Amino acid sequence: MSKKIEVGAKYQHEFRFSQADVQAFADLTGDHNPIHLDAEYAATTKFKQPIIHGHLSSSVFTRFLGMEEPGGPGSIYMKQETEYLRPMYVDTDYLVEFEVVEVDPVRHIARISTQVKNKETGKVTIRGIGTLMNETHY
Repeated sequence: MSKKIEVGAKYQHEFRFSQADVQAFADLTGDHNPIHLDAEYAATTKFKQPIIHGHLSSSVFTRFLGMEEPGGPGSIYMKQETEYLRPMYVDTDYLVEFEVVEVDPVRHIARISTQVKNKETGKVTIRGIGTLMNETHY
């Protein structure tokens, strides 16, 4: 039997996205907004360079919660509340941080604080709360 995840447990993972990741996401979703793909266009915006799609940026939550603690294999994502606070850019190092804020051991459900920080500046780019079900962890 796997160990149970406790309230207050914290986890952190590093990641980054490439322009090829952004292009693949655009092709998969059909979102070819030039703010993500066209450096000349993006230079005319307040961002000055292409930004990563918001949902690609926050996909790291499911990436890690689906395969690593405090989620892991067998986890079912039930809900994600997300705030996009700052743009994210390709080839930049980020940290995704999780903290277990609530566990319902009867229903095997946990609420997990989710956030992304720019590794260099420490500024939060995304924050939210995810709700997961996992019969072996919660």
